[in-house]
Amino acid sequence: MHRRRLLQAGAAAALFATAPRLATAAYAPRPEGWRRFELTTRVELPRAGKAAQAWVPVPSLSQSLWTQPGETGFDGSAAQAELIDDPAQGIAFVHAVWPASETPAVLEVVSQVATQSRKIDLSAAPGDATLSPGERAKHTAATDLIPTDGIVRDTAEAIIRGASSDLDRARRIYDWVVERSQRNPETRGCGLGDVATMLHSGDLSGKCADLNALFVGLARAAGLPARDLYGLRVAPSAFGYKSLGAGSSDVTKAQHCRAEVFLEGYGWVPADPADVRKVVLEEPPKTLTLDDREVEDVRAALFGASEGNWLCYNDAHDVTLPGASFDTLPFLMYPQAEIGGVEQDSLSPADFVYSITTREIA
Repeated sequence: MHRRRLLQAGAAAALFATAPRLATAAYAPRPEGWRRFELTTRVELPRAGKAAQAWVPVPSLSQSLWTQPGETGFDGSAAQAELIDDPAQGIAFVHAVWPASETPAVLEVVSQVATQSRKIDLSAAPGDATLSPGERAKHTAATDLIPTDGIVRDTAEAIIRGASSDLDRARRIYDWVVERSQRNPETRGCGLGDVATMLHSGDLSGKCADLNALFVGLARAAGLPARDLYGLRVAPSAFGYKSLGAGSSDVTKAQHCRAEVFLEGYGWVPADPADVRKVVLEEPPKTLTLDDREVEDVRAALFGASEGNWLCYNDAHDVTLPGASFDTLPFLMYPQAEIGGVEQDSLSPADFVYSITTREIA
């Protein structure tokens, strides 16, 4: 199999050699220098001699202030494999194909990415950041699971009524989602983000792909460009929050969807109401409420800031994978595969089988 050569980036550092330090100040991410991570995804399909395919997402979104994808390499037993960069959909992935055979279906993908914490000063006067008409149209459009009419638009209009600026509108939507949603630990994976169903049912519970999609949908319905960011936690939180970081180098189940809203003059502004709700539910001692200091700090910070212990794959909705027999995916955040033409459960890595590990590069 063809393999692209990885660039070496210096000696490896032990990412989880020490526990994260306890918070010495409020949760307040800000740019403090780039961190580089190496991400390894290993797929071993239990195909029992059948033909098989796999699609492994790799970091592709590039933003000068906080994320810069590096090299990707791959190796394994596939008869055909290639790294596909699909700018039309805004994704990149390794696609591997195994014809019917008793040969083990193995694929290992190694990617490098640089990431950094960020903070947008929303108290300062806006600058000159703007979106092109094409980008604005893309990020205010409806998707399969995020409509921008009907109950979504009605809800958004009620939330922003009387708001005096786009910043005020975005903050009102953020606060509305924080105050009315709940994190549901029983939701599989990160959820689906079926915004209209959530609003029609009145059940505003779920995980990050649900709650942050709710923010994105309401923002788009209010005329604000917004997007989901699909990625993976790769390191502990620097502020001591166990719920906001990876607990080990095994990040197979550490997927997390963040969100952003574009505000004229300020640019893309982080917004993560789902992580506020994650802190309420999961942060020790697991009895927190929105009124507790630990939650108030996170709530204030996560509208305008994000911590650089997370990497981004892409911001794509309604993803179609080449050669797949299954339907369009709502997003690409997990490895995908099919065996004998049957889609595998991407949310069950022990059966799939896949694992994802990470290490920080000094």
